[in-house]
Amino acid sequence: MEKETFIFDRNLFQKADQVRKRFCKDEVHLRGIIEFSNHCCRNCLYCGLRRDNKNITRYRMEPGEIAGLAVKIVAKGVNTIVLQSGDDFYYTQKSLGRIIGEIKQRTGAAITLSIGERPLDDYRAFRDSGADRYLLKHETSNPALYRILHPGQALKQRLKILEYLKKIGFQIGSGNIVGLPNQGIKDLVRDVLFLKELDVDMAGIGPFIPQKDTPLAAQPPGDLDLTLRILAMARILTKNAHLPATTALASLDRKNGQLRALRSGANVIMPDFTPVGYRKDYRIYDNKIGLSLRKAKEIISKAKRTISRGRGDSLKKRP
Repeated sequence: MEKETFIFDRNLFQKADQVRKRFCKDEVHLRGIIEFSNHCCRNCLYCGLRRDNKNITRYRMEPGEIAGLAVKIVAKGVNTIVLQSGDDFYYTQKSLGRIIGEIKQRTGAAITLSIGERPLDDYRAFRDSGADRYLLKHETSNPALYRILHPGQALKQRLKILEYLKKIGFQIGSGNIVGLPNQGIKDLVRDVLFLKELDVDMAGIGPFIPQKDTPLAAQPPGDLDLTLRILAMARILTKNAHLPATTALASLDRKNGQLRALRSGANVIMPDFTPVGYRKDYRIYDNKIGLSLRKAKEIISKAKRTISRGRGDSLKKRP
């Protein structure tokens, strides 16, 4: 049985890599992450940024600090800026719009937002300010499990937002967590089918990793091999969606986690440029590594791939 599983995995990963090469070529796209706030008004059971976690030092970066860091990132040859935070309404529609506009005006880089659920009017304003992409992971396509993990929230609302984001012209990203408590294989299959049906431009797929100050602290982490299988299936089904080799994979296997992902269908890697003084407090999960640009380039080289010099926009053909 173990030999059969090995052959199945090897064939699955080879097929995913072939699909990636056909539809996405050999370029790996770099995305520079700025985790600008670890405040969050939500109370998700798996996340260390959850509202009820009192064992975390909260921070917010100033607008000028965020924009200035974005300029430095682009100067290093990274042409996508990812602005990431908890669901933090301290940053208003107007203040975030100014930050987006300044980054766009000073760099011309692609701007991805990963800032959670907000009023629909906010998304329109962010798009008008110059944001290009929005990442809003669905985490699980099982409505009952979603409701348990996200108190006071509903999967239906998240899907409504994703559809709206696509409608107003955002390149949209979603994605799921592999290894959540009470998650079955059927749930994971539905997650991948959901990504195909939504026709996402990008998708982040990573393993569950517990965080010590959350209700799920005692749960085991997700399985690395299973996560890579789900990633490979997503590549085969979505064909030309951008799929990152996530940092969470490296947290399970620091030496080869992201390298294996690049060989299983991934074509994006996301170095973290959050200043060290803040980064230690952006604790979504435990043992989170800080992936440097140098390390990202080493992984890409080891995978025998090339670094894209463009913005890495969606490969989908939209009307």
